[in-house]
Amino acid sequence: MSSKILSAATVGLDAQLVEVEADFGGSNEGGKIIIVGLPDAAVQESRERVWAAIKNSDLSFPRLRITVNLAPADLRKQGPAYDLPIALSILVASNRIILDKPEKSLFIGELSLNGDLRPVTGILSIAILAQQKGIENFFVPEINAAEANLIPDINVIPVKSLSQLVKHLAGSEKIPVYQNKIKKPSPANFYKYDFAYIKGQEHVKRALEIAAAGAHNILMSGPPGAGKTLLARSVPTILPEMTLEESLEVTKIYSVAGILPTDKPLIQERPFRSPHHTASGVALVGGGTWPKPGEVSLAHRGVLFLDEFPEFPRLVLENLRQPLEDGVIFVSRAAGTLKFPAKFILLAAMNPCPCGYATDPERVCTCSPGQIIKYQKRISGPLLDRIDLHIEVPRVKFEKLASQQVAESSKEIRQRVQNARQKQLIRFKGKKIITNSEMSSQEVREFCPVDTQTQDLLRNAVNQLHLSARAYFRILKLARTIADLENQEQITAQHVAEALQYRPKIE
Repeated sequence: MSSKILSAATVGLDAQLVEVEADFGGSNEGGKIIIVGLPDAAVQESRERVWAAIKNSDLSFPRLRITVNLAPADLRKQGPAYDLPIALSILVASNRIILDKPEKSLFIGELSLNGDLRPVTGILSIAILAQQKGIENFFVPEINAAEANLIPDINVIPVKSLSQLVKHLAGSEKIPVYQNKIKKPSPANFYKYDFAYIKGQEHVKRALEIAAAGAHNILMSGPPGAGKTLLARSVPTILPEMTLEESLEVTKIYSVAGILPTDKPLIQERPFRSPHHTASGVALVGGGTWPKPGEVSLAHRGVLFLDEFPEFPRLVLENLRQPLEDGVIFVSRAAGTLKFPAKFILLAAMNPCPCGYATDPERVCTCSPGQIIKYQKRISGPLLDRIDLHIEVPRVKFEKLASQQVAESSKEIRQRVQNARQKQLIRFKGKKIITNSEMSSQEVREFCPVDTQTQDLLRNAVNQLHLSARAYFRILKLARTIADLENQEQITAQHVAEALQYRPKIE
């Protein structure tokens, strides 16, 4: 007899149902397992793991030729997550166990040789699929249970071993449905930095507050030791708390990437990713033989910090154009094209020249004008045009460094940012965007009206600074965020003037 067990495969960030079928052939090849359906090496190796797990679980292995089919056959299967459904399909086909309503249960998990279950990746995506397909029971490794339980309306069954699952299905030893609830920690417990202990740089903190409030991109330039990296690492402390929808988006990405902490089934703090400047294009935007999310996706709804910005290879930086504009990245390979979300705040830091002291009034720059121009030209104009705030970070004076005065804390700044974000959530209710930086040109016209005086200011700025159309709309988005921080509905000339100050000096 044949059997059919439901499992799933992750394709990008989504999941697709996989039917695991088992059937018996002749007896001349006792106990041999043949797996078909485009399996990769890890799936092929499951034959040995399944055989050993069944034997060591005190279950008899059929001495017949077994054919296991993973359908649909045109979807490539990868990873060890099919071990459990393959073992179960063999046991059902050989009448060792009886599975009631197999179409209402989904199984996933890697088997060890002694029959214990090991965790697998992509559980959250598969749980969402199970909910959409009306599947009632989701059998997962015990370590993955908390992650799967994030999705309502499905019964998550935490399984420790194959033998425990067989007893559960036989009705002799039922496994209770997972019921644990996730506690929401305080944002203060997330981070070890605080704006209160950063000396000086008040104008930079203001720019970072605006960037955090509207999810705008920012570039800091200044001499070495001015505090650019410390300021950047403190930005997550002023970002607003993530909504449940945002947390689920980020958790799904980390789950598929295989880097979701086992003790944190739900990512509740905003990501802060800081790749080294030797990172490749694939590491930054994602890809590989089996495409995985890159740094731009791992920073989704958080911060992507690129220190020593000009030191990144120019071709690598050019990969940022699409995600900075569209909030998504498309990874195209011969097998197909996958889409990963990439809505992040780009926070870049750089020195003004190779030696770092071109803008420092107290240190002599040793670079020639040609070297400075060549260094700054490593970043292309189209990429700079996608950055909303360009800010100079000067050297901090001794008086401020030695001062015992405590500056405004991250908690106070975060409250203003949270209020501004709340206004944006109300403004964009019913739309697919949640921050000002995500507005399209049509939405800018709808939500960023200006009076005649402000329009004249914008006209003069566009003509005198030779601003691009993209820069024009980005200035209006930035002005909208500044107005939100001041709790004003109408964008005024003062808001636009401040937004214009953050454009680069030379366009």
